[in-house]
Amino acid sequence: MTELASRTATELGSLIESRQLSPVELTEYTLNRIDRIDPQLKTYITPLHDIALRQAREAENNILSGLYKGPLHGIPIGIKDNFNTEGIRTTVGSKLFADYIPRENATVVNKLLDAGGIMLGKLNLHELAAGSTGTNPYFGTTRNPWNIDYMPGGSSGGSSAALAAGLTTLATGTDTFGSIRLPAAMCGIYGLKPTHGLVSTHGIFPTAMSLDTAGPMARSVPDLALMLQYMAGFDSNDPNSLQVPIPQYTEDLYKGIKGIKIGIPSYYLEGLDPDVEMHFNHAINTLKRLGAEIKEITIPELSMSTFSGYSIVTGEASNTHFESLQTRSEDYSADIRTFFLSGTLSNPAQYIRAQQARRKMVKAFDQAFKDVDIMLGPTIPITSQAYAKNWVEQNLDVVVHCLPFTVPINLTGVPSLAVPIGLSIDGLPVGMQFIGNHLTEKLLFQVGNAWESTNPMA
Repeated sequence: MTELASRTATELGSLIESRQLSPVELTEYTLNRIDRIDPQLKTYITPLHDIALRQAREAENNILSGLYKGPLHGIPIGIKDNFNTEGIRTTVGSKLFADYIPRENATVVNKLLDAGGIMLGKLNLHELAAGSTGTNPYFGTTRNPWNIDYMPGGSSGGSSAALAAGLTTLATGTDTFGSIRLPAAMCGIYGLKPTHGLVSTHGIFPTAMSLDTAGPMARSVPDLALMLQYMAGFDSNDPNSLQVPIPQYTEDLYKGIKGIKIGIPSYYLEGLDPDVEMHFNHAINTLKRLGAEIKEITIPELSMSTFSGYSIVTGEASNTHFESLQTRSEDYSADIRTFFLSGTLSNPAQYIRAQQARRKMVKAFDQAFKDVDIMLGPTIPITSQAYAKNWVEQNLDVVVHCLPFTVPINLTGVPSLAVPIGLSIDGLPVGMQFIGNHLTEKLLFQVGNAWESTNPMA
């Protein structure tokens, strides 16, 4: 049974379908593991033992009756606590919403439950999905399972840490300026920031609405593909939702990458920690051996990323929180209050210039993808850091270091697949990201699965 903690959804789903594994046994095992381990890691805000076991029994009865729904049927899933869940508190990691009980599920939650997924509980996050370390003074600071003195990243730190610790099989995340990919890198798991609008954000508390994206997090690329198959699709309740055909994301997973053209923007080669630089260079050589054609490219417009991203995120977030920043400012932790209030200092002209810079970056990416199939870069330029006493300053420092690497993908709306590439000298995960053009998730999964087959974390 101890192997279940590290098994992928693809492996577990096959065992459940063939009736070699009971959804009830799997759910009970995972819940017991949460009870034993999570008091130290604090990956969950609200575990849902009774609900999860009821769903598991229902899944088992359906499967035994011949009503198997597909590869997610009976699979435990953790839900980031900024996704609304009907009748279950959704705190967004904030004192402001400590007792908020939604009346309906987020669209993504409905889709995963309809597919037979088992909702284990609501996962911890950096307050209001607006930070990069995983600190949370209200519901407990999440710890990195690789070293509990270190941060798991944010804002989806509960999701990444739970996956790394075997406290869930799959997890949802959101990514506004790196909140899926940054914690994926710090915890050594896999995460996808999809094309903007491919996955509905209806029922997810907004951070910056023009950038917010929801996506899957898992312990393998095939698991991400399975999860996206159910998460993706048009939603009339989401004004940003794309009405596009949804392909079979798993069908080309094993085609390999021979002849695929990969461009590495020179922008992503600057300011790397030595461990990140070493593993990234090794990854480049490995991809070449697998048959990819790799070349360095230049995208000067990427230099506008930090200004544009910071201005848009803080500007839109401060607008969302305008009233409560004035009436309940003491209910924001110091790092988030500082971050949001900085957005109130911007003016319409600055926001317009940031959007103009964003449009230039979109055009630059479109041009770059005429010469390469995908792009590649480190996910973030650092590895996880030990939590500092001054966690307010530390969060802002991590944002400053990592935002330039993650936010270009949010600004341009393209998809990015974060994968682990090894361990630092201190035994902490290092990550890189495959970046695709709009709606090329299927290609990213193909390339990412080829990379995963090299077993970079062994």
